Amino acid sequence: MRRAAGLLLAGVLAVALAGCAPETTSGDDVVDQGYQSGDGSTTTWPAAERKGPVELSGEDFSGAAQDVAGWRGDVVVLNTWYAACPPCRAEAPDLVALANDYADQGVHVLGINGTDAAGAAEAFQRQFDVPYPSIADSTGSAIAALQGTVPVNAVPTTVVLDRDGKVAARVLGLVDASTLRTVVEDLLAEGA
Repeated sequence: MRRAAGLLLAGVLAVALAGCAPETTSGDDVVDQGYQSGDGSTTTWPAAERKGPVELSGEDFSGAAQDVAGWRGDVVVLNTWYAACPPCRAEAPDLVALANDYADQGVHVLGINGTDAAGAAEAFQRQFDVPYPSIADSTGSAIAALQGTVPVNAVPTTVVLDRDGKVAARVLGLVDASTLRTVVEDLLAEGA
């Protein structure tokens, strides 16, 4: 009985710890381990080296169509998340503040959630008073659209698109609010 309980606990812990594990691997992985840590590392690309434009669309949890192509000319922040992910919950207030603070300056935030059913996702959005939509990506098509341009190897991952819809920055893991704001400010200044 004690052994069975120990095995059950080990299984539950393995599932819980895998909760924010990477969805895919790439050549940037930790050497010889096939694992991307999602450590908050930020990669930025100069304008001449940016890939894209990203073509990403889908329905949000309320059933409304979302398409980043409609936001060309503006800066777009894409964030992968799911409700039970601890770093997703930790960064939510910063993303909400960014969305609210920059909404009038041509910055759009769009979540991408391929894990949660509508009830869990909408409860998260209510809890954190999220003012922006999130694509319900149960088919993985939104992530696939990003993967063709920039690897998304951890949840959360934040990708920032410039005014042309090209990938200007990527943060693997928990995003630092000041770093994200600096990236957004730099991109807004590019179009000024």
